[in-house]
Parts: sequence; C-alpha cells; structure tokens
Amino acid sequence: MSLYEAREEVRVNGVCLRYAAAGSGAPVVLLHGNGESHDLFETQIGQLAAAGYRVYAPDSRGHGASQPVTEYHYADMAEDIFQFIRALGLESPVHYGHSDGGIIGLLLALSHPGALRALAISGTNLSPAGLIPSFLRECREINQRSPEPLITLMLTEPHIDPEALAQITIPVLVTVGEHDLILPEETETIVSHLPNARLVTVKGADHGSYIYHSEIIGGLLVDFLKNCDVDTGQFS
Repeated sequence: MSLYEAREEVRVNGVCLRYAAAGSGAPVVLLHGNGESHDLFETQIGQLAAAGYRVYAPDSRGHGASQPVTEYHYADMAEDIFQFIRALGLESPVHYGHSDGGIIGLLLALSHPGALRALAISGTNLSPAGLIPSFLRECREINQRSPEPLITLMLTEPHIDPEALAQITIPVLVTVGEHDLILPEETETIVSHLPNARLVTVKGADHGSYIYHSEIIGGLLVDFLKNCDVDTGQFS
C-alpha cells in the first residue's frame, strides 16, 4: 500500500500541479530539485507524518506529473508554491526545499512575507556563480550540444541579492553536503545574511546523498521543527 493518499491536482498560476499528501497536524511543504519529483521524498514524508505533521509534496511545474512547460523561471515557480499554499488553505506552513526547491523557498519568503512559518533549505545557491565550476562547465557543455530548458534555468538564474535575505526573519535551517555542488562561500553568504539561520554541514555527503531516500534530512527536519519556536523565531 502506498504511503500517500491519492495524488491530487490543483491549478495555480496558470499551471496544474500534482501533489501527494500524508499525515495530520501542522502543514509542511516539501519541494524537490531540478529534474526531480516528489517521489524522492517518500522516506521523509513518512518520517514527518509519523512525527505529527501534515505533509504536502508537489511536483514543480514541468516536473513529475505536473503540467509540462517549455520555459522555466524561479520567480514563476515561487509564485506557483505561494498559490498552492493559498489554494489548499494552508495556514503558515513550513517550507522545505532541496536545491531548486530551496531557491524557490527563499524567493517565496522574499516575495510573500508572512506566508511561511519557518523555512529549511538544502544545497541552495543565490546565483549560478555559487555552483562549483566543474558542474557549471558540465552544464554548459550539455547545453552546447542540445539546449535543455532546465539546464538553461540553472545557468542563468537565480539572482538573489544577499542583502535582501535580511528581510527573512523566520527561523531558517540551512543544510549542505560536505562535498556539495554549492561553493562553501556561497553557503556561508546565505547563512551570514539570514538573521535567524542555523547551518548543518552533513559530513561525507554530496549534493543529494543525504536527501535521496535517506533518513538523514528527515531527521534534521523533525529536529528543526521540534526545537525552534516558530512563534518567537528562536532556536532552543
């Protein structure tokens, strides 16, 4: 039997998003990275549901079972999730995003202050320059042979001003793998500019090894949610 309830569909911001849901309690939205789908979160959905949370895991536009698109922009995807939250009547959810999902979480928090109760991001960059050079070279080579819209997205966006992060005053958990695709100085910039952030570096991990069907990130999220006061914005 599947962990999820029947997958549902909701139309937001001009596209149809498919999503899975499980559990009961305070709402948590999980958002995957570039080229992925909510299926990668099966382990974490189970952990969070067991810990007493209602979990929603959408497929981003053009990903998984959601409506295909031909062009991608992070601002559009952030608006998708904001409207997703409103359409489902979620009251001040927590957003967790891996990679692109983390970028979208930052943009959502910036464009719609007060929409989120807390935020957690993994392997997130503020601009393409925040990615390690070898990965950027690989992406450019792929696009030179045959342009891919999702790779174009990573090569051209986002462009988040570090100074703007001061506007995000909710508790933020920032995680990164010891051998991530994100430059260490990029993660340091994010954490140093967020007023209320906590950094966890996962030893021995790469960009996704502690995310993909791993209990590590789920455990970190449960601990984060249990040990920060989302009303006062303080960590215990």
